[in-house]
Amino acid sequence: MSAEATNPGAHSRRRGRPRIDLRRLGRAALLGPVSRDRLPDAIGHVADAHRAHHPDADLAVLHRAYVLAEASHRGQYRKSGEPYITHPLAVTLILAELGAETTTLTASLLHDTVEDTEVTLDQVRAEFGAEVTYLVDGVTKLEKVDYGAAAEPETFRKMLVATGNDVRVMSIKLADRLHNMRTLGVMRPDKQARIAKVTRDVLIPLAERLGVQALKSELEDLVFAILHPEEYERTRALIAAGTGAADPLAAIADGVRAVLREAGLQAEVLIRPRHFVSVHRVHLKRGELRGSDFGRLLVLVTEDADCYAVLGELHTCFTPVVSEFKDFIAAPKFNLYQSLHTAIVGPAGDVAEVLIRTRRMHKVAEAGVIALGNPYPPGPHTQGAHTQSPGDGPQQTGDEREDPTRPGWLSRLLDWQQHAPDPDTFWSSLREELAGDEEITVFCADDRTLVLPAGASCVDAAYAQYGAAAHSCVGARVNGRLATLSTVLNDGDTVQPLLAQDATSGPSAGWLDHARTPAARIAITGWLAANPEGATVPAATPRPQVNVPADRRAAANAVTDLPGVTVRLAGCCTPVPPDAVTGFSVRGAAVTVHRQQCPAVVRMRAVGRAPVEVRWGEAAECRVTLVAEAFGRPRLLADLTEAIAGADVAIVSATVEPPSEQRVRHTYTLQLPDAAGLPALMRTMRDVAGVYDVSRAQHPAAAG
Repeated sequence: MSAEATNPGAHSRRRGRPRIDLRRLGRAALLGPVSRDRLPDAIGHVADAHRAHHPDADLAVLHRAYVLAEASHRGQYRKSGEPYITHPLAVTLILAELGAETTTLTASLLHDTVEDTEVTLDQVRAEFGAEVTYLVDGVTKLEKVDYGAAAEPETFRKMLVATGNDVRVMSIKLADRLHNMRTLGVMRPDKQARIAKVTRDVLIPLAERLGVQALKSELEDLVFAILHPEEYERTRALIAAGTGAADPLAAIADGVRAVLREAGLQAEVLIRPRHFVSVHRVHLKRGELRGSDFGRLLVLVTEDADCYAVLGELHTCFTPVVSEFKDFIAAPKFNLYQSLHTAIVGPAGDVAEVLIRTRRMHKVAEAGVIALGNPYPPGPHTQGAHTQSPGDGPQQTGDEREDPTRPGWLSRLLDWQQHAPDPDTFWSSLREELAGDEEITVFCADDRTLVLPAGASCVDAAYAQYGAAAHSCVGARVNGRLATLSTVLNDGDTVQPLLAQDATSGPSAGWLDHARTPAARIAITGWLAANPEGATVPAATPRPQVNVPADRRAAANAVTDLPGVTVRLAGCCTPVPPDAVTGFSVRGAAVTVHRQQCPAVVRMRAVGRAPVEVRWGEAAECRVTLVAEAFGRPRLLADLTEAIAGADVAIVSATVEPPSEQRVRHTYTLQLPDAAGLPALMRTMRDVAGVYDVSRAQHPAAAG
């Protein structure tokens, strides 16, 4: 593979900074002793990059880490023929340029020592402390001799668990994979493809979620070149042709600078070339590329308020493309990304996409969690951290030491991976989990929040909230309304899963069609495997519909002043005293009485029906229709009718619908001796085992 193909992101690197020849530096490091009072020349570039972000950093520990790494790897060579020390040096330089702090760089220099040399974790701990040891252990691979084909998935499982305690573990792994991908050309084509696929399916999504766009973009280009060489070559040709033509973005950038200067806004306007995969995606979306499609304008300011001031000036002085506006400052992405996105039309008709952000936002957009520095700053709560074992993660004494960079997707992943029964299930579930790139937040009835992937259903919410207890879920309330388990949730929904009281209840294979999260899929699959005969719930057998003819006598306690008319209560809302009511004349010289909030009242008024004044008479007796929502079980109908009869209420009619997803609905029209007893009757019915709601009927009625 050509040098260009193994490094397709080279066209977008910063100009003015020469590329470091790590091969030369690595070989020079092997020649002769190094003076103890200065850093080895081989890591001088690392020191320069580190000091650019951390001027006061103590470089002594980097000196010691390099000396140990160089000595332990001495005599080892990469497949390319380079001294092996060039690899940890390159990985450390990548992290240093992104702004990683000293502990991360120290661990990066040592990240292969325990795996590939005689150095032990105890030696690392004695020399560099518990935090460095934890990071080195987190990125150390498991031996194929011990794990066989499961070594790779189990290594990623171990690494992700370590990342849950300290996100810097994954930062080192991403930089390690980037350098390996840069030098993948010496591998056999089949091995290149295998590594590229794992990078595409696992490492690139992780880089996206951790916000490390600088690493993600280059990894995408490297994978693109290996897995899609023909498309890559066409894209390379498009970029080469576009680079040779006049750049319309330069003229638009000059216009933007002039507008902002005249407005008194201090801003830096840059042209950011798109990387290969980005150009490829734009080409697929738009077909023929325009000159302005090969890059975007980046406007950097100091304060958040300046971002909106710049936006206002651009939308005032240029024609904006309204559909392209997005505000990721007010609503940041789940991976910490913040920026204003817009597009403007230049004087010649070219459309330029514009990103507006502060310099701090830009640093986070490029380096993600790496830009946040050490998420565990030293302090009283971290005393004793160097005495722990490497598997324990950062010490937590006194106040809980929480990683502010641990997002919801990582918490979900760490939860479900514990229940993955085997490496293959974990590996396939991990790829599925990382395939989605959006999240939603839903609210529980107890005010807790759940962060779920976009497209999640009530099934996912049930397992996220209740774990294995969700096997008995029969439905849910979404925003207060009953919903099936297949209902897809939206951001901001309130969800309340409904669990059956029968312990023998369980999921069906159809639930897998609606489960979006690995946690739900693993739990459902495990239950189905353990219960091949399925749930033994008698209520799952459809029951015949039961009907008792309704008594259609007039309601004597509702009266009107109209002579010679029959007054009857509407079946759609079954009003009872002291409900606020209104009436409407219908065919047959009758007046139907509705509750004022009944939807039928709105429809009657809409078609021009004039309301008739009605009121409650002195008779206490009334008729009402109640709907009981319950979990299907034997003797439910008998228990409900017994409870109703015990309240001295007559059943005029009853309907039992066939069960649906283990839920059943009973509808009763009842004659009460006194309307005042209705609340007590509804409470009595709710107390029947399996009944989770009793409400007044509210179904559509004909206009008459």
